Amino acid sequence: MGEEDAVTVDQNIFGGGEDSLLRNRHSSPLPPPPQLSSKVITLPTVLTLGRVAAVPILVATFYVDCWWGRTATTSIFIAAAITDWLDGYIARKMRLGSAFGAFLDPVADKLMVAATLILLCTKPMDAIVLGPVPWLVTVPSIAIIGREITMSAVREWAASQNGKLSEAVAVNSLGKWKTATQMIALTILLASRESSFERLLPSGIGLLYVSAGLSVWSLVVYMRKIWRVLLKKK
Repeated sequence: MGEEDAVTVDQNIFGGGEDSLLRNRHSSPLPPPPQLSSKVITLPTVLTLGRVAAVPILVATFYVDCWWGRTATTSIFIAAAITDWLDGYIARKMRLGSAFGAFLDPVADKLMVAATLILLCTKPMDAIVLGPVPWLVTVPSIAIIGREITMSAVREWAASQNGKLSEAVAVNSLGKWKTATQMIALTILLASRESSFERLLPSGIGLLYVSAGLSVWSLVVYMRKIWRVLLKKK
């Protein structure tokens, strides 16, 4: 499951707040929320645990300075991105979603992305025209990681408050586009370490900055929604 799936599970568990209660009173009954599996270890959870276990392997292969090390690093990241989509698909289709999986999935995603960004920051990218630029990847990496830390804290706080705040931090389309551009950008940047893919570096850098922009923009959107909810409570 991706971050969107995890948040959706939380909302299904805790309900949609006052608005959902009013709809239940004045309209036809809504279908019951999807049932979570009582098992702690399910197939989607195994895939998620595999992503967590792959992080140290990703780090190790990144510093193997030969063609197979670079190929292995890129392959591990691509496999992690695929299983991120696959575990959510399986959880929905086979009804194997679990509370543990909903908790673990965004943790696995953030570990993989943060580790990859930090690894790329340790080796300055050659900007071709400008030469090696130490801050080229560092600046968007700080924006992306900072946004993820902030949103994790905000969602934790919102979950302890009323349903309206939980709705305010529900994943929107910006979050989905952010994740998509982020995964593509990091895949390109890892692949461009191989000489045969060096020409892809500018597009990877560009997509990483787009992802950083979407990350900051989505954070602003979430904060504005939260602020409106808090103002209504006064």
